[in-house]
Amino acid sequence: MIAVKLDSNLFRKEMNNIINYSTGFLDGVQKGKKVFLDNLGRDTIELLKQYIDSSARVSPQTLHHVYEWYQVGSPDARLFDIDYTLSGLGLSFRSSFRQSSSVKDGSREPFYNKAIIMEQGQPVIIKPKNAQALRFEVDGEEVFTRQPVVVNNPGGATERGFEKVFDSFFSRYFKQTFLRKSGMLKDFENPVAYKKNLKSGAKLGRGKGIETGYRWIANIKAVK
Repeated sequence: MIAVKLDSNLFRKEMNNIINYSTGFLDGVQKGKKVFLDNLGRDTIELLKQYIDSSARVSPQTLHHVYEWYQVGSPDARLFDIDYTLSGLGLSFRSSFRQSSSVKDGSREPFYNKAIIMEQGQPVIIKPKNAQALRFEVDGEEVFTRQPVVVNNPGGATERGFEKVFDSFFSRYFKQTFLRKSGMLKDFENPVAYKKNLKSGAKLGRGKGIETGYRWIANIKAVK
C-alpha cells in the first residue's frame, strides 16, 4: 500500500501564488504596453521609410517628387518625414513634406515645395522674375512668352504616388508580410517568459507576475 501525504497549506499557498502570478503577468503586460508601442512605432517608421525608398527605386516616375532631384530612393535625399502618436486607441502614423534645396538642370532656383505640390497635383503659375519673358521648349521647339504660364498638373504620374505607397505598406505589407517575418506574431502566440518564470511565480506570486509581464512585452521588437 502506498500512502501520499500532501501539505495542504503549502499546496493552497502555491496555487494562490500561481493565480496571483497569472493576474500579475497580465497587469505587467498592460503596464509595459506603452513601451512596446513606442518601440513598435519607431521600428515601423524606419521600415516604412525603407519600403518607400525601395518602391521609389522600382517606380521612380511615381515617387521622384519626394526626393531631391536625381536622387530618387536615397535615404539622404528624402523630402518626407514620418511620425507617430500614441493614444488609447493605439498607434497613429502621419507624414509631412520638407522643402527641396536642390536645383533641376535648366533651372536657377530650387522648386522648394515640389514634394507637396506634385503629390497633390496643385496647379503652378510660372512668371518671369529677372527677365522680360519666359523661355522654354515645347515638343523640341523654343518658346518665348511674356505671359504667366499655368501648369495644371505639375505632378503628372506622381500625383498621390506617396499616399498610395504609404497606404499599401499598412494595408498589405505590414499585415501580410512584416508581422509574420518579424516574429512578433510568434512572440504573442507563445509567451515563453510566462512559462519560464512559472516556478518562481508559484513562490513569489503577483510581484513576479508583474515583473515578468512587463519585461516580456517591453522586449518584443519589430526589428530583431
